[in-house]
Amino acid sequence: MHGVALRCDLRDAKAISPGAQQAISQLGKLDLLVNNAGAYQTRNFGEISVEKWDEMFAVNVRGAFLMTQACMYELRSHHGRIVNIGSLGGIRPWATHAHYCASKAALHMLTQTSAKALAPEVSVNCVAPGMIDQGESATGSETLERFAEKTPMQRNGTATDVAQAVLCFATCPDFITGQILAVDGGLALT
Repeated sequence: MHGVALRCDLRDAKAISPGAQQAISQLGKLDLLVNNAGAYQTRNFGEISVEKWDEMFAVNVRGAFLMTQACMYELRSHHGRIVNIGSLGGIRPWATHAHYCASKAALHMLTQTSAKALAPEVSVNCVAPGMIDQGESATGSETLERFAEKTPMQRNGTATDVAQAVLCFATCPDFITGQILAVDGGLALT
């Protein structure tokens, strides 16, 4: 299995189909699409502008939808798979992340509707990470410590935890589709 990295601004709807076609051309075929692009932002509910709301949905939902559309015929012809990267925020509401949570919840629903629409040729699933430790500079040590203490597994997740969950969906039986897998160390249980 190999991949290719290409630059594509998912906020630009006109760039998505050419980007997908370039990837298919360079790879020779497409059997796995991971919709991993995502925007994240903390804002108090009353401070979320229409522009910020729309940008969050453009990246987190519309981009995945359009990329899925652009790749669906190729994926169908190879009985491929799609793995979307959602969030625990799409499962649990966070008051200071309304636009983020709503967009990830929409991505979770997109996962399930596209699983039905693309079946039986394509399986579509979603990995929903909880707190992922990206280093203190990305999150802050106090925040990381607070979340680790609240998490039943007593640690925050890692990029490897998320990658292994994606690999699980990429290699599991194709009968598994439409699933949202929380990779959160049990944080959603608290």
